Formats: sequence, C-alpha cells, structure tokens
Amino acid sequence: MHKIINPWSNHPHYNCFGCCQSNPYGLHMQFYEDGEDIVSTWNPDRNYQGWVDTMHGGILSTLIDETCGWVVTRKMQTSGFTVSLNIKFRKAVSTNEPRLTIRAHIVKQMRNLLYIHAELTDSKGEVCTEGDATYFLMNSDKAEEMGFRHCYTEGETNEDESTNKA
Repeated sequence: MHKIINPWSNHPHYNCFGCCQSNPYGLHMQFYEDGEDIVSTWNPDRNYQGWVDTMHGGILSTLIDETCGWVVTRKMQTSGFTVSLNIKFRKAVSTNEPRLTIRAHIVKQMRNLLYIHAELTDSKGEVCTEGDATYFLMNSDKAEEMGFRHCYTEGETNEDESTNKA
C-alpha cells in the first residue's frame, strides 16, 4: 500500500471536512492506494454518534463519499464531484469500534461519469456500510483552475515538484 500525497494541502482555501488535516471539525482522513483500491482507515469516537454509542449515518456516508472522491483524484488524475450516492447500511457501527476501513474502486466509466463502489468494514472485517457513487469528472482545464495538477503517492518521482507545491 502506498500513501497518497494530498495535492490540495497547500491550497490557501482548502478546508475539506473529510480530508483536511487542519480542519478542527473534520474527519482528518488519509488515503492509500492498494492495487485498484483506494483505502482509508478511520477511528470513530462519540463526537460522531447519531444514537448512543452508534455512528451517525451521515458520517458513515461521508466516509464513503470522500473515499470515492479520492478514487477520482488518484486513479483518474482529475477533480470531480458527486452526482449521486446510494448508501446501504448493513450493520450498525459502534462509536467504540477501534478502527473502520473504507475501500473503493472503479466499477466503470461512461464518458465523463465514473461509477465507484465502496465498502466500509469494522475491525472484524464485517461489511457495515456499502456505497455506490457516480462522479462527474472535470476536464483538465477546470481541474487545474481548482488547483489540481497531479496526485502522487509517497515514493513516486515527481519531475516538477514545484508545480505540485504551488
């Protein structure tokens, strides 16, 4: 597994609820590439509960949506946005769960739409939540206008480091 370097981390207006490490209210997600999958692990706590000791469904949905967004970022090397998100809650997730794992991969692409499937599993490996997302892929000009240039993993060579750090 290779850690993905966040291409927006130095953008002056970056404050994503899902992945910005400096957002005081955010989830602080980090992502890894594992073959065809994009993977994130996340540790729940009671600040994200819906019912007593139970994760809020909106937070579970966000974990899946954010991971699907990083499939677009890394696998398609562009920016995009969610067109649709279908979530299936299979099993309640405890806020006391030590670690959740979210995995997402491309199902298919049709023109500028990318179909992605994701699964959220608990520390025992049981699927608790599934998601199917459709993302609109931005063309390279629009992605660059929004600050995207390229998404690397640690250890990849970046021939022009300065463009990624702007």
